[in-house]
This record gives sequence, structure tokens and C-alpha cells, in this order.
Amino acid sequence: MNYPKVIAISGASGSGKTTIIKQLAKDFNCPFLLFDDHTSKDTYPQNMKVWFENGADVSLIKTPDFVISLTALISSSTRRYIFIEEPFGKERDSMSALIDYVVLLDQPLELCLTRIIKRHVDKPQSNSLNHIASFLDKYEEYLRDIYILAVEQVKNNSDLIVDEVLSIKETTWNISQWLKLTNK
Repeated sequence: MNYPKVIAISGASGSGKTTIIKQLAKDFNCPFLLFDDHTSKDTYPQNMKVWFENGADVSLIKTPDFVISLTALISSSTRRYIFIEEPFGKERDSMSALIDYVVLLDQPLELCLTRIIKRHVDKPQSNSLNHIASFLDKYEEYLRDIYILAVEQVKNNSDLIVDEVLSIKETTWNISQWLKLTNK
């Protein structure tokens, strides 16, 4: 068996990716990488609404630092798994060859939205309410549709889909059991 296996945890913003990845990494004593730690001002197309209207090609979402970090970790890690937060699963050309398995957290969008709002409320900034209002305007106009499309794209190439609303403990246990069965 080749080690490490790269397990991508995917899903819409607010689906619980980061929390689940951190718990899985702890449970398996394995490294992890988070998508948002490897983004820059150039990661996303400048106009996401136009990007969506033009077909939403997720390969236009660029994270070269993520690719470099993951490639280095694959070559140096002696652990069984590397868990990564990759919202787009194997759908981005730059990432698909580096990922062994995709776990999609297909959670109800109203739950995801609630978590996003709570995230902003829990870490108040001077313009927190303005930021939430701006996000909600974008969410209503096009972000919700982007999340729906991205989840549907990832579904086509997912190895495990978690579509029940479960606790962190239950979700990580289910994923852990699946990994153990898959990698006997």
C-alpha cells in the first residue's frame, strides 16, 4: 500500500470541512492542509458572478501554493493519510492527480449559511454587520447558485458523500470507519 493517501474533504462554505479535517487529522495523527491558508488575492476570478455566468470552470480557481505544499507533504510524510480541505474535490485540474479520495460534506445550504453568519458574529470586527450584509447580498444574487453547482460537480467524483446532518463526532467516526474499510 502506498502512503500517504490524500483525502480531500469537500463541500460548500460552512459545511464543516475545516472542523472535520482537524478532527480526522487528530484522530489519525496525520498532517492536514487547509484551502484558505493557501489562497491569495489572485485565487478567485475577479468577478465571480461573471465567472459563474460563463460556466463556472473551477480550474480557473488558482492555488499554486497549495499544490506546492501538498506535493512537498506527499513526498515527505510517513503517515497513512494527509487530509486536505479542497472545496472542489478532484474538479480542479491542478489538484485532481494529487487526490486519492474525495469525501463530500453535502450539507443543507441553510445550515451552511447559518454557520458562515455565526463565524462572522463570533469574530466581530469593526464592520462585521456590513460584511454580513454584503455577503448576504452576494449570496442571494449568485453565491448560493455557485455553491449548489460546485457541490453537484464534486458529487460526480466523490468516493463518500455525507448528506446527513450529524455531530462532528458522528461525522468523523463515519469517515474514519469508511477509510478503515477502504484501506484494509
